[in-house]
Amino acid sequence: MNVPAIQACIADRRVLRLALGTSLALCVSQALGWPLSVIAPLVAMVLLALPMPAPTLKMGIALIAAILGPILIGSLVLLPFFSHLHIVGIILVVLALFHSFYLAARGAPAAVGTFLTIGITLNVAIGSVNIDALYAIVSGLAKGAISGLLFVWLAHAMLPDLPATFPAQRRAPAPKPPADIARLRAVRSLLVVLPVAIIFLFSSASTSYIVVMIKVASMGQQAEAGSSRSMGRSLLESTFWGGLGAIVGWQLLSLWPSLVFFTLLVAIAALLYGRRIFRGAGMHPNGHMWSYAFLTMLVILAPAALDSAGSSAAGAAFWWRLLLIAITAVYGSLAVVVFDTFFSGGAGTTRSRGAGAAV
Repeated sequence: MNVPAIQACIADRRVLRLALGTSLALCVSQALGWPLSVIAPLVAMVLLALPMPAPTLKMGIALIAAILGPILIGSLVLLPFFSHLHIVGIILVVLALFHSFYLAARGAPAAVGTFLTIGITLNVAIGSVNIDALYAIVSGLAKGAISGLLFVWLAHAMLPDLPATFPAQRRAPAPKPPADIARLRAVRSLLVVLPVAIIFLFSSASTSYIVVMIKVASMGQQAEAGSSRSMGRSLLESTFWGGLGAIVGWQLLSLWPSLVFFTLLVAIAALLYGRRIFRGAGMHPNGHMWSYAFLTMLVILAPAALDSAGSSAAGAAFWWRLLLIAITAVYGSLAVVVFDTFFSGGAGTTRSRGAGAAV
């Protein structure tokens, strides 16, 4: 078999693995009725949308710690400030978000950076809740994150990598960006995430929009590198294609509101998006944008399917989430352009990591 044929087989297997792991994680988590069951397919999707081997146990523990650690530690450190000294709490959130973006900009694994940012932004969403609600949220996140990782391993076991997927020779690690460039990229991502996070912090219904905060966190990672034009376009395109997929899925689900049908829809969406995420032995040139588009679809559609299926309240919640995510995407793209206008040649001069950076 020639090299192009082998590379096509590698890409096809990764697409099938993405569809299998994501749809199974969604089906099982929603069938069991876990709180925040959307976390399981999101974790599976983020990991399976990367051209990487199955995570080791050490990497799996690091990923779980990256998403749960900020919430567990932040709930003890930040919750008192959110209740009594909002200014101090906001300053601590700014510092935590900046360092999460800075670590990713300096070469930390992309998945770890994404999960760390999600954990910090979810801390903002739960900053105004009582301790009982906090325990329920942490429990739901833990179940979702752990089960999502288990489905990643299951998908790799059912569809293992081909022998030629990862050559035996080790590649030289990519050079780390200079510290000043990394700081600029971190500040740019912070500019995208922080204003939205603060709005949710002062909202009494912030816990209702945890999935929106997940999308906002992914936008921060998406805006981390590249020129203002490419990143602004990527933010808008991923939101458009993800929102379009969610609208189509919602309309189809209204015809047959069934978990089996929902699982099939997610699997089909993974196949469609996956063909644009992977190419050959690596990522499609626009693969990171399509992976964020698939994430956007899941963030919008999965929580809506858990609402009173088919009711007007469920439809209203779906369209409201879609509107919020569209607004944040427009703001994020404008924020990137404005930042690069004043700091041209800084944040966008290094190679883009995106969702497809190696882990």
